[in-house]
Amino acid sequence: MSGRVVAVCGGIGGAKLALGLSRVLDAQQLVVIVNTGDDFEHLGLSISPDVDTVLYTLGGVADRERGWGRTDETWHFMEALRELGGEHWFQLGDRDLAMHVQRTRALREGTTLSAFIVRAATALNIEARILPMTDDRVRTIVETDQGTLPFQRYFVERRCSPIVHSLRFDGSQRARPAGGVLDALSNPGLRAVVICPSNPYLSIDPILAVPGVREALMKASAPVVAVSPIIGGQAVKGPTVKIMAELGISATTSSIAAHYRGLIDGLVVDDADAGDASLVDVPVSVTRTLMIDLPDREQLASDVLTFASKLAAAGRTVREARLAGVQTS
Repeated sequence: MSGRVVAVCGGIGGAKLALGLSRVLDAQQLVVIVNTGDDFEHLGLSISPDVDTVLYTLGGVADRERGWGRTDETWHFMEALRELGGEHWFQLGDRDLAMHVQRTRALREGTTLSAFIVRAATALNIEARILPMTDDRVRTIVETDQGTLPFQRYFVERRCSPIVHSLRFDGSQRARPAGGVLDALSNPGLRAVVICPSNPYLSIDPILAVPGVREALMKASAPVVAVSPIIGGQAVKGPTVKIMAELGISATTSSIAAHYRGLIDGLVVDDADAGDASLVDVPVSVTRTLMIDLPDREQLASDVLTFASKLAAAGRTVREARLAGVQTS
């Protein structure tokens, strides 16, 4: 079955599934909308961690062991920075540094982040279209027991140790979706929208906070399918479960479904959570969602698309019920 597929994602987990989708589809039919709430300025450089993870992963140059940064990386810059007494809590590899320098220069010259991503994707021979959620400045801010922290200070410098009280996305109310985002979600040839197994609170919510994006998802004519980032009550990577506990939310697939209620037509969960499927109030597909290697990523991508096709065939019982909810809300 042909048709455009939109993947909504953050960093490592989302990038893995995006890679799988790019390999089981005609890559030119894939649009990846990426979180930029993690973006920040550091050492005079404009850094876009989730965007770069997607670029490196789809470009085949990502470090598979760490999950972030480039393969065959060296760290001479960081070593010299420490010797000079500079801030070294955020690791910038020598190869990775080139991306940040080029992006910083481009943005200072007036190039949009979207346009820079096109350049970088072309240089890395990526056929899928990668879009930032916005070209405007949006920053994830974490309210914690240790005070208000910019996201990277919480996530990297303090290693997610502070207790999270709430999250906000500064600048989101004034932001506009990047060019192509709303068009991708309203494309009449849309086959499916996939919300990747990224952290719902840190990676997906910033995208949904950009005015117009949530509404476009709710009005999408194709099935919207989320892949749960929870496997057996745990997250594969990152602080998803820790944050859920601190916010008083149980780490279950039903909690993920509830978080996306009104947006999704179906939820993909891991085999380990098959027993919870009956507790979820949308159709559920049970499969292996743990992505260890490339075949895992391709298989999950195929399973997600097959599930979306089944939901599309269900017609009125699924998609139109969501659209009816939009009209009556």
